Amino acid sequence: MSIIVTVLLAFGAVQLFGGGASAVSTVVVSLIALGVLIFIHELGHFLVAKAVGVGVERFSLGFGPRLWSLRRGETEYCISVVPLGGYVKMVGEEAHGEEAIHPATATTREDASDPAKSFVLKPLWARTLIVFAGPGMNFVLAAVILSVISLAVGVAVPPSATIGRVLPDSPAAQAGLTLRDQVVAVNGQPIRHWGQLEEAIARSGGRPLALTIVREERRQEIAVTPRRMPSRTPFGEPAEVWGLGAAPYLPPVVGGLRPGMPAAEAGLRSRDRVLALDGQPIRTWDEMAELISKRAGEPVTLTIERNGQRLDVRVTPQAMTERDALGHETKVGRIGIELPQTFVRTDPLSAIGRGIQRTWDMTVLTLVSFWKLVTGIIPASNIGGPLQIGMAAGQAAQEGFIPYAFLVAVISINLAILNLLPVPMLDGGHLLFFAIEGVMGRALSVRKREIAQQIGLALLLLLMVFAIGNDILRLPFVGKLFK
Repeated sequence: MSIIVTVLLAFGAVQLFGGGASAVSTVVVSLIALGVLIFIHELGHFLVAKAVGVGVERFSLGFGPRLWSLRRGETEYCISVVPLGGYVKMVGEEAHGEEAIHPATATTREDASDPAKSFVLKPLWARTLIVFAGPGMNFVLAAVILSVISLAVGVAVPPSATIGRVLPDSPAAQAGLTLRDQVVAVNGQPIRHWGQLEEAIARSGGRPLALTIVREERRQEIAVTPRRMPSRTPFGEPAEVWGLGAAPYLPPVVGGLRPGMPAAEAGLRSRDRVLALDGQPIRTWDEMAELISKRAGEPVTLTIERNGQRLDVRVTPQAMTERDALGHETKVGRIGIELPQTFVRTDPLSAIGRGIQRTWDMTVLTLVSFWKLVTGIIPASNIGGPLQIGMAAGQAAQEGFIPYAFLVAVISINLAILNLLPVPMLDGGHLLFFAIEGVMGRALSVRKREIAQQIGLALLLLLMVFAIGNDILRLPFVGKLFK
């Protein structure tokens, strides 16, 4: 009935998790993730088919020869050898591939010939619901995961509206704003965090703003006029936004440490405060990150404060290649530390709302990504396949259950959108056929559907080969051969 193609935009999910885990653990966590996604997708088809009275002959996780099968009632449940998809074979559907070689037999001849249980004889609205239910369940799964994460972890507290960096000749510099100034009100309206300050600047449209700040425990009023400042979209494209030319203050304090990275190996700990790098004083996280980024492969000495004591720690930033959404590669130094974050608990209703909102935001971002990919703005080299997903899943699992669950949610959204593309053999292709049937008042002929499905299958195979080719080229030892 449907195919799940494990292809996603590499920057959309995989770029969040670099590095690698052991081969065995990577395979295991990848199969678990794909198994969950395939099961949920096919479960959507299955449940809605049952709800509207359609008989289900086979529920398969995977394609090809069966490894295991079990019959319950009219349905045969099986696990097949190729774990890159699945299908639900319903009464009245045409058999393809493994289904044609080893057809699932109904419990009784009456079940197989009962028109009331036939998928093709159901009204158009019922068939549409059945087909859409697969991708729909992937969206539901993502929303559930993100809601549970919000409930379990809480909501990250955004940085306070304290100035941490002022660009030369910017509106902030011209107005006299300095490091550690805390903005407590804009045009008389109190604000608590940096996001509220950014919202006020964006709404200003370039009109002057009256900022109330606290400097050395004294309140002051400062007038500042925002102007268009250079920025970047989530895809790395140049853009302009209303801004002051200031960034929030982020203390140079170690939050999390990534296992196996230089900081953890050198003995840095959570809550260590970095005071200097090779004797150069460090005041903000941005200063520290910028200096480390430029010192890939070069040993540096971090002067830190731990429990009131000053210590020197020698660490060598690891040279890493980072790739943005437009395919540009940059070599940087990384030691594997993360910003400290504070989370506040939220109630279940707010967590559900946040999970739904994040699912929507990620869906929109993925749709825009696909469009930019089709129009050539994003290079096709950003497409990743099963190997890339496996590497991402392995690294995410190493970092903990929450990053792993988040990655599954991201991939689930990608798969839902991919399956809704109007390509024959995918759910979106079936929905396209139904739309044509609704307009014409009759279904396309079997011959035309077969030709369309053959073309769709060829396209999907080409896409999969291309994605796996990209995966192979990303392997370090392979990539070096082409450089």
